[in-house]
Amino acid sequence: MEYSYLFIVIFLFALAVIDLWVGVSNDAVNFIGSAVGCRAAKLKHVIMVAAAGVFIGAAFSNGMMEVARSGVFNPSEFYFSEVMCIFLAVMVSDVFLLDLFNSLGLPTSTTVSLVFELLGAAFIVAIIKMLGGGADMDIVALLNTDKALVMIISIFLSVAIAFVFGTLVQWIARLVFTFNFRKNLGRKIGLFGGIAVTSIVYFMLIKGLKGTTIISADVKDYINDNLLFVLAVCFIFFTLLMQLLHWMKVNVLKIVVLIGTFSLAMAFAGNDLVNFIGVTLAGFDSFIEFTFNNPAGLGADQFTMESLAGAAKTPVYYLLGAGAIMVFALCTSKKALKVLQTSIDLSTQNNDENEIFGTSPIARNLVRITTKMADSVVKNTPQGVKNWVNKRFAPVEEREDVAFDLVRASVNLVLGGLLIAVGTSLKLPLSTTYITFMVAMGTSLADRAWGRESAVYRVTGVISVIGGWFVTAGAAFILGALVAAIMYYGGIVAMYAMIALVIYLLVHSHIKYNKKKKEEQSDSTMQIMLGSDDEAEVWSALEERAAKTLSSSLVFSAETYKRMFEAFAKDSLRPLKLSLIRIVEEKAALKKQRRLETRGLQRINQQLSFERSTWYHLCTNSCQQMLNTLTRIGEPMKEHADNSFSPLSKNYVEEFTPYCRDVYSVIMDINTMVTSGDYSNKDEVSSRAKDLKHSLATLRKVQTRRLQGNKGSLRMDFEYLNLIQESHELLSEVRNLLRGGCKLFAPVN
Repeated sequence: MEYSYLFIVIFLFALAVIDLWVGVSNDAVNFIGSAVGCRAAKLKHVIMVAAAGVFIGAAFSNGMMEVARSGVFNPSEFYFSEVMCIFLAVMVSDVFLLDLFNSLGLPTSTTVSLVFELLGAAFIVAIIKMLGGGADMDIVALLNTDKALVMIISIFLSVAIAFVFGTLVQWIARLVFTFNFRKNLGRKIGLFGGIAVTSIVYFMLIKGLKGTTIISADVKDYINDNLLFVLAVCFIFFTLLMQLLHWMKVNVLKIVVLIGTFSLAMAFAGNDLVNFIGVTLAGFDSFIEFTFNNPAGLGADQFTMESLAGAAKTPVYYLLGAGAIMVFALCTSKKALKVLQTSIDLSTQNNDENEIFGTSPIARNLVRITTKMADSVVKNTPQGVKNWVNKRFAPVEEREDVAFDLVRASVNLVLGGLLIAVGTSLKLPLSTTYITFMVAMGTSLADRAWGRESAVYRVTGVISVIGGWFVTAGAAFILGALVAAIMYYGGIVAMYAMIALVIYLLVHSHIKYNKKKKEEQSDSTMQIMLGSDDEAEVWSALEERAAKTLSSSLVFSAETYKRMFEAFAKDSLRPLKLSLIRIVEEKAALKKQRRLETRGLQRINQQLSFERSTWYHLCTNSCQQMLNTLTRIGEPMKEHADNSFSPLSKNYVEEFTPYCRDVYSVIMDINTMVTSGDYSNKDEVSSRAKDLKHSLATLRKVQTRRLQGNKGSLRMDFEYLNLIQESHELLSEVRNLLRGGCKLFAPVN
């Protein structure tokens, strides 16, 4: 039996390594997002600063491992087999959830994941024990419900607090410094730098070093007893130092940003380390206790775990090893950069950036209501005040690769650290993810980054991310409970099965992510093109990209058209539903590609740009209209099949099948020309499409006469007529695309 659990402990350590990796990938945005967004330093230098903070924070970890051991449940009421079931369920659920959110590029909270997975797994095991008569106490005694409730409320309340304070503080900071802050620093920068660095020191003392196992108790007591004096000395020293550095032509704001990055990274590693290795170490301690401190030789389902209620004593070499893994993950993880990009895109000052989120009814209503309220406030504000405020918020030209400036980055880091420190001093467990993300959203709103052209996209993105946090909590609880229940009833066999399942899921997720990454690599070509000053290079890249976009639309249209007709002929509903979903996705993808490629056209000379833009827009409009036509074909078909109306008659199927085949053939022949760049037989294909249009027009007249003498299903006859009519329109758009493609990809003279 011991050997069976030994394998589980080994696997827990393996999962801890993976959890460290995916956890850092997810949480890296918390401490490097601001520095990267404002380009305070090169990415590699920002990562080096953050890596130093992560490693030192891990070494100075503050001993919060009790959260995993006894923070959610009372270990004295559970047997060894039960706590191992809980711990393994938590780790299996945690790795899967965090990797899923990372793959989607959405920030989530490792704290929330851990708490709700522990709560779900412990809850279901406690319920099973109670139902089985194995526990005399109620659920309140088995679980630390009060502590869990306070933790949950404080975590979600911090979302609103961080957003409000982020908006207010950034608005004041912008009034003081304006967007043209380099000319408005003067003597104010010393005071600002002193406040900022002192706040960061306070954050490091309260949040970063609290409970550390390396700093002696005497030093910590002295800091706590003389905190105001220490902060006063720091404020005076750093104010003078920052002002002196400014006079020496040193960029003080960059120093503030990098120090803030270091402090947040250190606090993250020191406080969130429990989220990654706490459960594994608790499981290891449980195994050691059961194996070596069990003189009576009790079985796994008889040995209680009172030892977990004691204080955790984590060896330093575990902390250093975890720190090394975290640093390596930070420096090499591509998923970290994807999550980072999500947060930066939602707070960027550049309204012309490609939005990664669409719109939603909730976001549209919120933006509309807020806009009306803002307009009302503006109308009742004196004109002089409005002019002064607008002057302070007048934008200036910044580098295209900068999402926001150093002032906002400084506020993000300083305010985020302060809010976390205040929450810690009040003994409220807060999520660093929630605080840092919502502060960044608040500061971007105050900076008017959410303009009329982008607000609805930004609000949709924020709602999506916050919704993801709530989904994380619910999914973590349910998944933790489900996995724990399966393991509890299935025993060792079920535990091994879950181990195999999580290995499969991780491998599958990795393969899927790499495949998606390859599909997205073509976007990097466009980004390189947009930054090039060589018109020939710009046009070459644009030509290649536009050809891929048109080819993708043609193949999609041909396949979807054929699939929908075959599904309608067989009265099959599911393929019709899936086709309509894919049409919506294709429209979104085409819109994104069109925006990128249009920006590329703007970089070539005006005469060539005007000529090519005309034909390019003709082609993309044709692609858009092809998708609209497919929608008009598919929606009536789906409604017809969904209502179980009379299916398409056999005679109609046999009559239209050759037309469907010919339409498909024409579209695919045009795709061949687009991909090869050889338009030598364009006249022949265009003539075929024209003849096919005439044939469909004739068939339409025949079907119209049939309707006049209809003796069968009128609905079915109308659906068939709609199919003929829209097929005719589809060919018209295909011919337009062929004509535009010939002109668009003609050699440049």
